[in-house]
Amino acid sequence: QVQLVESGGGLVQAGGSLRLSCAASASTFTNDPMAWFRQAPGKEREFVAVISWSGVSTFYGDSVKGRFTISRDNAKNTMYLQMNSLKPEDTAVYYCAELVGDNWRQSSSYTHWGQGTQVTVSS
Repeated sequence: QVQLVESGGGLVQAGGSLRLSCAASASTFTNDPMAWFRQAPGKEREFVAVISWSGVSTFYGDSVKGRFTISRDNAKNTMYLQMNSLKPEDTAVYYCAELVGDNWRQSSSYTHWGQGTQVTVSS
């Protein structure tokens, strides 16, 4: 069974950068698209970015487009999220997950959610 573990979160000032990692425990990581979601207190889980199994295709949520970059290294069973120009509204718990359904923008299409990593952006 695939297990995903996020890391790299922390406290950063507005305008700063962080890089999140999502490490998978099994080689099945290479077979499916993967995505990042985030959830702020009192809000629904929000789509951030998705990447194809090859890494060639990527799509981003409107709120992070141009600031965040998703990537993956299948040899290391790891996916990344480079976050630049961070804003206080980016504060949330960030999760990675594996796409198994049809709608890559919806959290219900994903499985094998990690435990999340907290990102806090101070103003």
